[in-house]
Amino acid sequence: MSLALVRSRALDGLDAPEVTVEVHLANGLPAFSLVGLPDTEVREARDRVRAALQTSQFEFPQRRITVNLAPADLPKEGGRFDLAIAVGILVASGQVSGKLLDGLEFCGELSLNGELRAVRGVLAVALAAGRGGHALVVAPANAAEAVLARETTVLPAGSLCAVAAHLNGHTALAPQPCSSPLLQPVRGSDLADVRGQLQARRALEVAAAGAHALLLFGPPGTGKSMLAQRLPGLLPPMSEAEALETAAVSSLEGRFDAARWAQRPMRAPHHSASAAALVGGGTTPRPGEISLAHNGVLYLDELPEFDRRVLESLREPLESGCISVSRARRRAEFPARFQLVAAMNPCPCGFLGHPRKACRCTPEQIARYRGRLSGPLLDRIDLVVEVPVLEHEELASAAPGPSSMEVRARVEQARAVQIERQGVVNARLDSRGVERFCMPDQDGAALLKQAMSRLDFSARAYHRVLRVARTLADMAGAARPGAAQMAEAIQYRRSLDGR
Repeated sequence: MSLALVRSRALDGLDAPEVTVEVHLANGLPAFSLVGLPDTEVREARDRVRAALQTSQFEFPQRRITVNLAPADLPKEGGRFDLAIAVGILVASGQVSGKLLDGLEFCGELSLNGELRAVRGVLAVALAAGRGGHALVVAPANAAEAVLARETTVLPAGSLCAVAAHLNGHTALAPQPCSSPLLQPVRGSDLADVRGQLQARRALEVAAAGAHALLLFGPPGTGKSMLAQRLPGLLPPMSEAEALETAAVSSLEGRFDAARWAQRPMRAPHHSASAAALVGGGTTPRPGEISLAHNGVLYLDELPEFDRRVLESLREPLESGCISVSRARRRAEFPARFQLVAAMNPCPCGFLGHPRKACRCTPEQIARYRGRLSGPLLDRIDLVVEVPVLEHEELASAAPGPSSMEVRARVEQARAVQIERQGVVNARLDSRGVERFCMPDQDGAALLKQAMSRLDFSARAYHRVLRVARTLADMAGAARPGAAQMAEAIQYRRSLDGR
């Protein structure tokens, strides 16, 4: 009897727990048993591995083969275990030496001719392998992604034969050079293209400076989508840690793109999206739109057209910055620190308050339309800005505003002040941080007290007004929020309550 132990890794959210592929060969009628809670894709590895071994000129043992994927209570999915299973069979049958197995992990799908194919989630696997002190053997198509984990030695292999030659000491696999992708220039439309709408442009800069949630409302055609689509161009580049985490989430969906390295993502799901599409889900939990927008922007156009239950699912991740997807047999946690930007019309037909077009909606229809947005969700939105209709003369005479590059420089300066002072952007301050860093001066405190009593702000709204005022003070270079900053922050909340 022969036994071989080969290391690989599964996926559990952003984690990649180690899986030991145990291959046992015994006498008896030829059989191939695969155990250890594999799903359909993993069970199909039996046929892929058999064909890959035979076409690579190896002998497929005509014995009783048992492959155990340990731990047995961890669900296994995908074709990522193909290479580890094939190597285990070769080592157990004596066709390949097992002396180098202790320092290696294997992750790759096998084609029928023995070539290695890319799999999703390799970046998370590489990060975990580096923490374990092991080198990682992957397909060449995954090498550029895996090498982003700087602490991990990545060995790209084009075929099963190349892996066998490395293990037998004939031709060693060359490590992938460790180099980060080039930082690409921020793409997108320029804010200078937006004419007029000074208040909305101001709110967009404030939202970018403090990572605040923003809601734009107004009749159709006033530029709400145009403004929202320019927000990513105002945000500063990501740090290496943020870029690595964002790339790892993209890798889970198999969407890693080196050309977008360190660029903040922007996700814009259609209003017909389900709750599972937005927050993640599935039998094997996958990240949803809010996780794919991690460290970037989530844009929800036509906000009231989304299903109410879908919108309510945003409440927890807006506060916590993560989302837990629980199923009967699986639970996975994904990061979801996104910046929410939403747009909506004032009524179902969109022309309520339009200077030239009459609204056809009844009061009941308007109330029902606005009632799709719950109070708790609206309470989590920091800035609410009306985008009014501009007359043709105003558009023609409006001078171009500052470009995205100019605004981004101011945003970077404001964020640098926040990070130096408190370690996080203002929107992510907890209650203790708000009490410590956001308290206004005497005039600002008096104005806030008056607004609290007249506008009946909730405790959450109180903290969010203070965070916005702190951002306004940072943009103005003030040590503490004053009456001017507090008045502007209150106006954004008042627009929400008086809409």
